[in-house]
Amino acid sequence: MRFSQPVHMADGESSPVWARSKRRSGGASPIGFVVTLLALFGVLSAVLGIKERSMAEGGAIIDGWISSAWTSARSLAGQAPEAGEEAAGKVGETAAKTGDALQAGAEKTADELKKQ
Repeated sequence: MRFSQPVHMADGESSPVWARSKRRSGGASPIGFVVTLLALFGVLSAVLGIKERSMAEGGAIIDGWISSAWTSARSLAGQAPEAGEEAAGKVGETAAKTGDALQAGAEKTADELKKQ
């Protein structure tokens, strides 16, 4: 039996459908990323458990790291409102100085126009 033409895709490519490899859609899967993080966490836990000769001691070390990071994050977040208030105060002072300079310039211009 003779086929007159191989089966082609609708987009006009010349190779047969069964000869093409499937194309990847691009981009990494978020599930793969989460699984990788969990695997790294498991390996870290196992290594610390072996090093400390106890999974509880290894977990305690990881808990210490997490609590210190959490404390640092909370202290940085606590400093944010103070820095914002300070910046707002400086902006207010700068705006007042700018307004004063504009008013002085306008008065000077008005005086010069009156003289002409």
